[in-house]
Amino acid sequence: MAKEENEKVNSEEQNVVDDSAANDASEAIAEEDPTSSTAAESEATSTETILKDIKKIEDERDELSDKYIRAQAEIVNMRRRNEKEQAALAKYDGQKLAKAVLPALDNLERALSVESNSEHSEQLQKGVKMVQSNLLKALEDNHVSEIDAAGQTFDPNMHQAVQTVPADDDHPADTVVQVLQKGYILKDRVLRPAMVVVAQ
Repeated sequence: MAKEENEKVNSEEQNVVDDSAANDASEAIAEEDPTSSTAAESEATSTETILKDIKKIEDERDELSDKYIRAQAEIVNMRRRNEKEQAALAKYDGQKLAKAVLPALDNLERALSVESNSEHSEQLQKGVKMVQSNLLKALEDNHVSEIDAAGQTFDPNMHQAVQTVPADDDHPADTVVQVLQKGYILKDRVLRPAMVVVAQ
C-alpha cells in the first residue's frame, strides 16, 4: 500500500514537472515570438527597400540608355547633315565667282552690240569678242550655262517678268517675247533669272 502511494505521489510530481516544463516552454515561445515577428517585419521592410532601390537603379539605367541612344542618333544626323552641306559646297563651288563675273559678261555683250564704223573699232570689237568667248568657255567648263528664254513658256523659277505685252499669233499667252537680260544657271541652281517680256 505504501508502495502504491509512493508511485501515485511520484506520478503526480511528474505531471507537475511536465506541466511546469510545458508552461516554461510556452512562455519561452511567447517571449521569442515577438522578437521573431519583429525580425520578420524588419526583413520584409529590408526586402522592400532593396526592391525599391533596384527599381530606381533600373529606371536610371533606362533613362541613361535612352539618352545614349538619342545622342548617338543626333551624332549620326549631324554627320549626315555635314556630309550634305559638304556635297552642296562641292557641287556649287564657284557660285560666288560666277555671280561676280556675270555683270562683266553683260558689259562685254553691250560693247559687242555697238556698230563698228572703222577698222580700229572692228579690231577692238574682235578683241572684246575673244574675251567674251574665253569667259563663256570658262563659265561653261564650270557648269554655268545660259538660261534659254526667248520663245519659251514663262517659268517663274527661271524667268523674271519685267514687262508684259498683248499676246498675238506669233507669241501665245505666257510666252517669253523678248529677253532684256540673259539669265544663267549653275548645274540645277539659278544664279540669275532671265529678265524677260511676257505675252499675256
